[in-house]
Amino acid sequence: MLTVFVGILIFLFLIDEITKIIGMLEGIATQANMNMIYFQTILKIIGIAYIAEFGAQIAKDAGQAAIASKIELAGKILILVMAIPILTAVIEMVLSLLPS
Repeated sequence: MLTVFVGILIFLFLIDEITKIIGMLEGIATQANMNMIYFQTILKIIGIAYIAEFGAQIAKDAGQAAIASKIELAGKILILVMAIPILTAVIEMVLSLLPS
């Protein structure tokens, strides 16, 4: 419980910095005329990665290495599922650049 509490407390202290970073990235995405749906998806993917890592570390600290590996696997699968629209858009863009 102490590990979870300290981890959440550290995250709460860093929320202002995280907000600044997200704002900066959002500005860059706007300047690049990037579709905001893709930007939001990338932020969700990053969030899933951090949450899965945090959960896996807590499970490892509790001596549950098997559960930790399952959490990591679930995080990777969720990331892959969320990345499919971005990968599809990249493939379509590359195919549109190739001569017919």
